[in-house]
Amino acid sequence: MTRIADDHKGTSHLLMGNEAIARGALEAGVSVAAGYPGTPSSEIISTLAKVPKEHNLYVEWSTNEKVAMEVAAAASFAGLRSMCVLKQNGVNVAADFLLHLSGSGTRGGIIIVPCDDPGALSSINEGESRHFARLLEIPLLEPGNFQEAKDMTKWAFELSEEIRNLVMVRSVTRLSHASGNVIFGELPKEAPRAFFKHDGFILDPMEGIVVSVPVSYRHGQQHEKLKKSIEIFETSPFNIYTGPDNPELLIITASVCDLYTREAVHILGLQDRVGVLKLGTTWPLPPKLMEKVMGRTDKILIIEEVIPFLEENVKILASELAPKIGIKTFFGKRDGSLPMAGELNPDLIISVLVKIFSMRYESMPSSYAEKAETYALKAAPARDLTFCPGCPHRASFWSIHNVLKMDNQEGFVCGDIGCYSLATLPTGFMSLKTMHSMGSGTGVASGFGKLDQFGMEQPILSVCGDSTFFHSVMPALVNAVHHKSNITVVVLDNSGTAMTGFQPHPGLKVDARGNEAPNIDIQAVCEAIGAKVKTSDPFDFDGTQKALFDLLEDKEGVKVLILKQICALSPEKKEKKMFEMSVNIEECLGQSCGCNRLCTRIFRCPGLVWDKDNQTARIDEAICTGCGVCANICPSGAIKKEEVA
Repeated sequence: MTRIADDHKGTSHLLMGNEAIARGALEAGVSVAAGYPGTPSSEIISTLAKVPKEHNLYVEWSTNEKVAMEVAAAASFAGLRSMCVLKQNGVNVAADFLLHLSGSGTRGGIIIVPCDDPGALSSINEGESRHFARLLEIPLLEPGNFQEAKDMTKWAFELSEEIRNLVMVRSVTRLSHASGNVIFGELPKEAPRAFFKHDGFILDPMEGIVVSVPVSYRHGQQHEKLKKSIEIFETSPFNIYTGPDNPELLIITASVCDLYTREAVHILGLQDRVGVLKLGTTWPLPPKLMEKVMGRTDKILIIEEVIPFLEENVKILASELAPKIGIKTFFGKRDGSLPMAGELNPDLIISVLVKIFSMRYESMPSSYAEKAETYALKAAPARDLTFCPGCPHRASFWSIHNVLKMDNQEGFVCGDIGCYSLATLPTGFMSLKTMHSMGSGTGVASGFGKLDQFGMEQPILSVCGDSTFFHSVMPALVNAVHHKSNITVVVLDNSGTAMTGFQPHPGLKVDARGNEAPNIDIQAVCEAIGAKVKTSDPFDFDGTQKALFDLLEDKEGVKVLILKQICALSPEKKEKKMFEMSVNIEECLGQSCGCNRLCTRIFRCPGLVWDKDNQTARIDEAICTGCGVCANICPSGAIKKEEVA
């Protein structure tokens, strides 16, 4: 039994923030959980997928975030508690349905859990999900520590059922992926039964049809629900003030920034001069609580990640309350006290407090800092962002890059989000020339492919992963075929959602719970849509490059090349080698070879290293996966591969 299902109330466990959120959902009696993999959110669904039988729980990795939200909504309509889990970009994908759902209202408790990524540690943007709470006009909750991640998640389901609408519980990377002690509560014993009532009066929220019209009536209901949320927020246990009755400075903060704030205040010894209001209910703001706390001082510092969402809402409320609380001086992001981009940390907050209080503070002697920087630069070797050893994407982009160079028509590749995004860098031979959201590579390529009437003659390619194909490439492919766009789509099929932990997708024969499931064949889908399709193994350079040349020569319509090779780090392939690799140092000419170290300077698989002492290439046995690809690119034949029996 996994620790997340421990049925002993009061026990304490060290949990990752995402695990704490999953435990909170279990304690709330969640029945359905759906999502799409996306760091830093993935572990919530993965954790719940370990205990479906024990808790009569249905868990799925959906095709995309919009579908995940719709699956969760169906459970709510049938009276069950449900949740949708995604990262910040996924809220954009689900937004169309969300606007309707917040208008129609819900029945069983339902929460959406976006995990944002301040600093873009595992993303190509640090977009905010908080604005969607205001756009959708639904309550926003933000846990500030690991215990709150569990407790607030459970409470969010109760709040949802009280107002009969969706509730957003926002996490961030440093909460989702850090760990802390969490005290467990009780797990429910009752097994709920699903039933969708739909034949009552049309405007009956619990027995009528579930629609967002008539809009004027439903929208008015939304605002009544928000008013009810505000009343509840006024006494929420997740809004906590600590500090003196009349502080010189009030700090208003939320989420993990509360931890940074408390550390900074403690380090500077400002506990008797600074008050801290940690908000767990960040939208809509509770005006009575805010009036009481903001009335205690004239100076207010607002600390949050990433953009000034909380700051702007506090200022709006402060202006409305000005006759009662007076005019305030605000510090935060808008006045430049805190940066508008990137993560925060205790040092950044200390620097702001030092200025406000005209203090002197030195975290370390400057001489020590200089020495530390010098030694760090000397001791730590430079490490480029690169594909893993044996990654099929490196082989795929080697062929794509070389074919486009040999074709000599200035062809280019449009890409999107995945491990293969690294192909904007030398590890992928800088092959990608555009990169935006999931599926946008093919959508953008579809647009490029219709510019021939304006004189564009360049070959146009797009790349996508197998999970991305199902997520959002299929509509773009349909668009390209329907409009006869002259493009070549390359599907990099490595048999899983590799970037976020090998979660299954519709192309595989297993679902999130490990059960057998029918797989959808990518080639059959592409052919049914009307594209011309070829399949190749990216480790087979000759076959792959010939297939790609053939497709590029065809100037009519959409072509698809499926490059199928399982990820080197997948559980099925891990620690299994196809070949034992070696370098014959007598045949390796190194820098004297006409290739000028092609293998370690250009191809640059981490499993190949340059031996400075012997002036030859060498196999790093510790990380080489034995894919055998490097033997194919060595012009002197010095890299050898021997098939493993």
